[in-house]
Parts: sequence; C-alpha cells; structure tokens
Amino acid sequence: MAYRPLVSVILPARNCGSYLGQAVGSVLTQTFEDFEILVIDDGSDDGSIETLGRDDHRLKVIKNPGSGLVDALNAGFKTASGRYLARMDGDDICHPSRLELQVDSLHNNPQIGVTATQVEVIGDGRPAEGYRLYEAWINSVLTPDDIRREIYIESPLPHPTVMMRADVYKKLGGYRDMGWPEDYDLWLRANEAKVEMGKIGRKLLKWRDSGSRLSKTDERYSRKNFMRVKAHFLARAMAKKTRPVIWGAGKTGGLLARLLNHEGAEISGFIDINRRKIGRVKANKPVFGPDKAREIDDTLILVAVAARGARDTIRDFLTSCGKVEGTDYYCVV
Repeated sequence: MAYRPLVSVILPARNCGSYLGQAVGSVLTQTFEDFEILVIDDGSDDGSIETLGRDDHRLKVIKNPGSGLVDALNAGFKTASGRYLARMDGDDICHPSRLELQVDSLHNNPQIGVTATQVEVIGDGRPAEGYRLYEAWINSVLTPDDIRREIYIESPLPHPTVMMRADVYKKLGGYRDMGWPEDYDLWLRANEAKVEMGKIGRKLLKWRDSGSRLSKTDERYSRKNFMRVKAHFLARAMAKKTRPVIWGAGKTGGLLARLLNHEGAEISGFIDINRRKIGRVKANKPVFGPDKAREIDDTLILVAVAARGARDTIRDFLTSCGKVEGTDYYCVV
C-alpha cells in the first residue's frame, strides 16, 4: 500500500519570484514532519519553480495549465492524499510549529472541521491603514461562535492559514469560480452546512501584503463582489423568514438592498440615524428611525454602516433593545 501522509499542504504558485523558495522552505522545516507539499505550478514563467530543490521526497510539483487560482486549488486538493488539507501561498512564511499546532487542534477538537491561525502582516513598508484594521479584526475572531456571529462582516479565515479535514472539503464540493472570492464562498458554504470553524490564537503565518496580490488586482475581490457573495448567502438564509430591515440608508445599504433583490430577497425597509433620511423613501422602501428596532420582533436586521466605530455603537444599541447578534441581527460590513 502506498504511503499516505497525514497532512497535504497545497501551494498554488504563479510567478512568485524569490518569495517561493522562502515559502516552501518554511513548510519543509516544520516541527511536524508527516506531510507532503504540493506546489501547483499554475503557468509560471519567471523561473521560480525551477529554483526549488527536489531532494526532499515530501515536495511534489504539479503542472497546471494556468487556468487560474480556483482550478489550481482544486487540482491540488484532488491530488492530495492527506487526511488533513492545509493551504499555503507562495509569498508567505509559516511559523515552524504551524502544522504541529493545527494537527493537534484537529486531533483534540473532533467537532472542528476547519481551523485557521492568526496572522502577522508583512511587506515592504507599513501596511495601509485599512489592511491593518482588517488584520486586527481577523485576529480577534477566534472561536466557532465568533466566526458564526461575524462571518458576514468579512472573510473570517486567512486563506493561507487554513487546515481542514479532507472529508469536509469533499462534503462542500471544493472551490467554485463564481466571480467572487473563492475562499469566502467556501467558508460561507461551510457555515451554511454547519461545519464548525475555529482559529488558533497564535500568529503562525507571516502574510505578505504586496501590490501584486490577487486580492488587490483581481476584480473578484472587489468591494462589490464581496457584497455579492454576502447577499447570495444571506438571501438563502432568509428564504423562510420575514423580509429583513437594513440598518444604513447610505450607499452600502443601498447596494446590499439591490443585490438582495437580485437574489430574490426583498427587504421591508431601512433604519438610519440621519434625520434628513428618516421618513423618506429609498429604493421604494421606507426609512425608519432607530426606535423601529424596538418595535420589530421577528424581522432580521442587517447592519450595513461602514463608518468607523459605527458597528460597535449600533451593536450596543441593538443589545439594549434585547437583540441578539447572530439571531436577531447580523453586521454585514
């Protein structure tokens, strides 16, 4: 019988330059050794693949025709033989004990299907403020309850830190190319399927912030497409519920309303604190004041206010109204 490692690390790569050797090296020097690393060469032409040493039997390079990230990911995951499937990117750096700690986490928590880690953002200069805020947020969302509660705010799991059970990947059907972020789509499907997701409270990956990252250059990761995938799964979750109210009658709330409508989910109105908007109509729906939240018992509230600090202020107000986040309302930005 052919040897099967416990862990398969899937690393898609296209023109990662000098970073690739460092990324692969950080995997090959892990304290945990029962793994294979599958480098999916997705059409690289910068010579970076050729620089990889082939003297470690755990390293395997798989040629892919350059059809894109989703195809490369699925090619790697389908080739993988491990019981646990881990992600890695070609420009990031693993902490030496990353795999060991994640394997221990899955061993010790059989209810967890997907585990991730905290990250340290690195780059040539100081990360942009928005990215630093995202780093702080994503590192604060740790427990399965945290992830369920905040999953519509942003993608809660840093993709290259993830390790999942192979049967979970198969259950979810792998990655999909839907024109929006493929990893966020997978986490939202996992959430819908009631797969428990958690995160180790240690920074076990150095996550490189560069101008060439797909998240900055590919339209799939645009603000609108993030909102599209949220609307798609919110509409599915709301299929048998009363039409929701959107808190925020600004551009973000308006965009969410249009996208929900496109998904066949109509809202019943908006809530806003701006007196000039209260009592008016937006997108053919009434705009109510905040006290409307006290009057509705069976209507989901979607908080779509992007202003800094607004989310926590609205949370405090809704809590004072007896609302429970994740049941009565969700923050979606």
